[in-house]
Amino acid sequence: MVQNVIQLRCDCNQYPWGKKGSNSLAAVLCSKTPGTNFTIDENTPYAEMWMGTYPSLPSYVLETGEDLQKVIDENANQLVGRNVIDKFGDKNLPFLPKVLSIAKALPLQLHPNKAMASELHERDPDQFTDPNHKPEIALALGDFEAFCGFKPLKDIENLLNVPPLQGFLPKVKKPEFDDQVLKHVVRTMLEASAETVKKTNAALLELPKEKFGNDTYIPELIPRLAEQYDESDNGIIVALITMNYLKLKAGDSIYIPADGIHAYLSGDIIECMARSNNVLNTGFCPRADRNSIDKFMSCLTFRPHDAKEAILPSKQSDKAKNGKTKLYAPPLSEFNMLATDLKEGENETITAVNGPSVMICTKGQGSMKADGKEYKLSEGYIFFIGQGVEVEYNSTKGLQLFTAYVE
Repeated sequence: MVQNVIQLRCDCNQYPWGKKGSNSLAAVLCSKTPGTNFTIDENTPYAEMWMGTYPSLPSYVLETGEDLQKVIDENANQLVGRNVIDKFGDKNLPFLPKVLSIAKALPLQLHPNKAMASELHERDPDQFTDPNHKPEIALALGDFEAFCGFKPLKDIENLLNVPPLQGFLPKVKKPEFDDQVLKHVVRTMLEASAETVKKTNAALLELPKEKFGNDTYIPELIPRLAEQYDESDNGIIVALITMNYLKLKAGDSIYIPADGIHAYLSGDIIECMARSNNVLNTGFCPRADRNSIDKFMSCLTFRPHDAKEAILPSKQSDKAKNGKTKLYAPPLSEFNMLATDLKEGENETITAVNGPSVMICTKGQGSMKADGKEYKLSEGYIFFIGQGVEVEYNSTKGLQLFTAYVE
């Protein structure tokens, strides 16, 4: 019989927006897994460490080198449990946790909902590699910047009254600025020529700061985004004029629904999503890499309209016996996230979960007792924990642990 607790070896992908070399927390954690063959090249940007069973970047059993999915397939009732198998209709982990290290803006993107993902997967399985939706959370490990969802309509309308932006409004003015007007504005911004975008950004930089109302960050971010990509990138005006700009601190979290427009800008985060890798890009990337504007607009949801609605607050977890663990529970069935912080000498017990978990240690040292065994914990140690297993953590040098689970 397979063990219920399995230490994992994971890998890191290398997108241009990732942090370089040892500046990437994703890469550092990946390299600290004991016995890994992953080494850091200081000139390479490391973006995401994946921890799960998605075939693009799967995790492996550290001890044997087996693909974790193979082990789960052969022991699904024991490790995943009938509850989760019946709920989702297969033996796969329904979630995919990651560590992201972000040096510059990710592509301006959204993830199609289930109906559209299924259709796109059928039509183009090479690009859309599964039929699932991809709602997600991003949990900040330190200072984190993101564009997420749309600003209140009134705020967008006020910004569009400045002369450089009026050309993006409909020719025939509607009595009220509503989601249909916003849809027209976003499409017009995405369809604008490189020259139009370049001229618009230059004109915005000429305006006094007070013209931007509460959004005085706009003229500060234009040069930064132009340097990262290009002053003619359509993503700059879409993100700065229509989207919420959030600055989060360690422990803050945001929720991105399926069809929600977003672009992370900087920081290190724990990210978790429904099991999917489907994405539509439309800015902060070369024009050749963008999906069609028609396809993007057909998937895009124009609500909500407030930064506050993107925030996913934490609360004390009722699975934690010693009160040292916070719960992040997004409005979906595929996963929740636990964050456990222990000072030196402290301990925590997480009661058994009626489904599988994946846990990573991001700071400190200590031990984990589970299923009658004791395991060392240190930075970069990652474990799959089968359903029905109670876990006790003991800290010898402060511990920070994140656990994605489903039940």
